[in-house]
Amino acid sequence: MTKEAQNERDDMLVDDPEPQDEQLDDIPDEFNPNYLKVYYGRLFPHADMFKWLSYGNDGKHPACDQSYVGRREFSFTLDNDIYLRFQSFNSASELENGIKDKCPFKIDIGPVYSVDPSKRLAYAQSGDNIFTPVERELVFDIDISDYDDARYCCSGADVCLDCWPLMTIAIKVIDTSLRDDFGFNHILWVYSGRRGVHCWVCDGKARRLNNEQRGAIADYFRVYKGNTNSKSKVSLVGSALHPFLVRSYSDVLRDFFEKKLLCSQQLLSDERYEKILEMIPDESITSELRGKWQDNRRSSSGKDVNVVRWEQLKQLLQSGKQKATGIRRCVEEIVFSFTYPRLDMEVSKHMNHLLKAPFCIHPKTGRVCVPIDPDVCDEFDPTNVPTLSKLLKEINTVGLQVEGDKVWERTSMGKSIRYFRGSFLQPLMKSCKEEIEESYSAKVQQSKNSLTW
Repeated sequence: MTKEAQNERDDMLVDDPEPQDEQLDDIPDEFNPNYLKVYYGRLFPHADMFKWLSYGNDGKHPACDQSYVGRREFSFTLDNDIYLRFQSFNSASELENGIKDKCPFKIDIGPVYSVDPSKRLAYAQSGDNIFTPVERELVFDIDISDYDDARYCCSGADVCLDCWPLMTIAIKVIDTSLRDDFGFNHILWVYSGRRGVHCWVCDGKARRLNNEQRGAIADYFRVYKGNTNSKSKVSLVGSALHPFLVRSYSDVLRDFFEKKLLCSQQLLSDERYEKILEMIPDESITSELRGKWQDNRRSSSGKDVNVVRWEQLKQLLQSGKQKATGIRRCVEEIVFSFTYPRLDMEVSKHMNHLLKAPFCIHPKTGRVCVPIDPDVCDEFDPTNVPTLSKLLKEINTVGLQVEGDKVWERTSMGKSIRYFRGSFLQPLMKSCKEEIEESYSAKVQQSKNSLTW
């Protein structure tokens, strides 16, 4: 590994590959690096990925920036944690050949730089220190492992259908705000392949944000500020909640907490209710609730004991005699603490951060990093996404009857690629072409006006 690659490791979330010994004809369920050649050769959407990252500059319009995609950084992680950073490709065929040749365990996508990243050293030696990121999607990274104090079914990178809805809620809250509050339209949500989700905001105005502007947007979403030693995990400042938080609470968070998370995680069971009581700043209220719950360990009404205790807590905290804003808001703080999206802020704030490419295979799970449709994200099941072994079995079933681009249509990848093409890529390309045409027309008109003078 080069010294430069070693120094850049902190920018990457690298998954350690697990070597496998199985033979190709067995097709076991686990990840096997031998199968990547088949996947990259017959299923990976190289052309679609290149078209996306070209943003319309791969056409013949006179305003197209032919150098644009060639200034984009790609990073490959190979077996034994070998990192190949600052790679670039000038055409879809170059990208395809590069991926097929190296068969990376993981592909990361970086920013568009001022010059070709693969030639950065030549520019440095010439004394022209002009290698700097100039464009990059606004990205968000959310990991289920950051919710370990809000779930009891799993921990770390493990995830099940009881705790995965925390990711669904994050998608709903962030996606709605990006569209309604910031006016972004071209947003791609992607399953990370194991423990979380990634978001790519691809509008032109998002890609051209500087680091300070990215930081401001990230801070807009920053509510969860807790750590393992904090009793209060959120900071809801001001006498009234921001309209974005009010909408998130009333439209998404409250119902999810009360109807799903409360019972699925048994948050107010005898073993766990002290954690929530610690979040109430009034000792007299916590003592009263503790006394009730110790005397009545089961619900006499037939309702789930977690639901009964939550109603009792709300009744006490939100009763008319509670005048202090901090006490009355405590119910909201509890809900936000357990359900509000927990973003990796540094990923969103800095333009040069690498993020795993869609349609990679996660080497720990063998699952494909498929796009998630935010309109039906409730239906997404991370345990049922296509896996490398499943896809190879499907290819074997199809046999040699289908060749080329049509292979994916006959596999479980079909739905994901159709969504990527139809719901994300086509509208994005239409918008990009319109933007290029508008920019070109404006320059032509400006030129005409200058000649008139």
